[in-house]
Amino acid sequence: MSTFLEQRVLKCQKQLEDKGLEALIITHLTNIYYLTGFSGTAATVLITAKRRVFIADSRYTLIAKGCVTGFDIIESRTPLQVVSELLKADQVDRLGFEDQVSFSFYQAMQTAFSGVDLLAQSGFVEELRLIKDTSEIETIAKACSISDKAFMDALDFIKPGTTTERDLANFLDFRMRQYGASGISFDTIAASGCRSAMPHGRASDKVIQSGESLTMDFGCYYNHYVSDMTRTIHMGQVTDEEREIYEIVLEANKALIAEASAGMTYSDFDGVPRQLITEAGYGSHFTHGIGHGIGLDIHENPFFGKSDQKLQAGMVVTDEPGIYLDNKYGVRIEDDLVITESGCRVLTLAPKELIVL
Repeated sequence: MSTFLEQRVLKCQKQLEDKGLEALIITHLTNIYYLTGFSGTAATVLITAKRRVFIADSRYTLIAKGCVTGFDIIESRTPLQVVSELLKADQVDRLGFEDQVSFSFYQAMQTAFSGVDLLAQSGFVEELRLIKDTSEIETIAKACSISDKAFMDALDFIKPGTTTERDLANFLDFRMRQYGASGISFDTIAASGCRSAMPHGRASDKVIQSGESLTMDFGCYYNHYVSDMTRTIHMGQVTDEEREIYEIVLEANKALIAEASAGMTYSDFDGVPRQLITEAGYGSHFTHGIGHGIGLDIHENPFFGKSDQKLQAGMVVTDEPGIYLDNKYGVRIEDDLVITESGCRVLTLAPKELIVL
């Protein structure tokens, strides 16, 4: 078992003890990957103070034996029956489970684990995932480097008057795969002209025209971890107002990078760029939160708003201020940041000074 995986399981067992639980059943596949390295489509994990059990059917036995270490691997198509027998053998009567399971699965657990207190756990493993270890950070950095290179290539691909938003989205998606991505981390956003005023304007068949702004928000999976970046560029020409708004958003993005560090509250993280945009007169046009955590999921804790919770070293978060003028255009610039004790490290390195093609 890798040192990183071993550390994660040990933290999981420590958290069990801290929460007064005897055992935890894990069925969420992303969390199973985080703890075991297994990335198939069906598995069940049971962790107690003394046991680490991985259960999968015959489709995945060989795969599990090749990547899951430090766990007892049991082949079964009836994992709840296996867990029930283990709970009885260890006289466990308090079992934690992930609260995002379906109601039908909860009913199945009630039947299988008769006499056991089932205790719903919100974000049990996700709490462990909040702080990334060095292997995770470097994997995310690699995903970001793939996005960076695809963006630079896109600048040569875009031909105003000919290229559609969908053409551009498809180009970015495929180019990231060419650079080693296993897939896209979310549906690529390519929104031009007045459509760029929609923060999540999915790519359409609209042709990108000269004189328009163009927002590209995209990312990829690399070795299960994501990147998430946004760049806004202009086609052919840029008005004084467009230049002014672009510079305000860029200044907000950079101001947060300069201030972000461990110990900063979530409220302040959101507040630094928001105050700058508000003081520039566009506060009502910054219509979403400043960012979110990324890792194995494209949106994961932390989420920012009015909270006294504090950033911790090892969090990987986005910095994505924007200004959106209805029926005109929008500007957003997004970077991925690793929080450190003394500041932050920017992982998305593609240029973000105003680009006019």
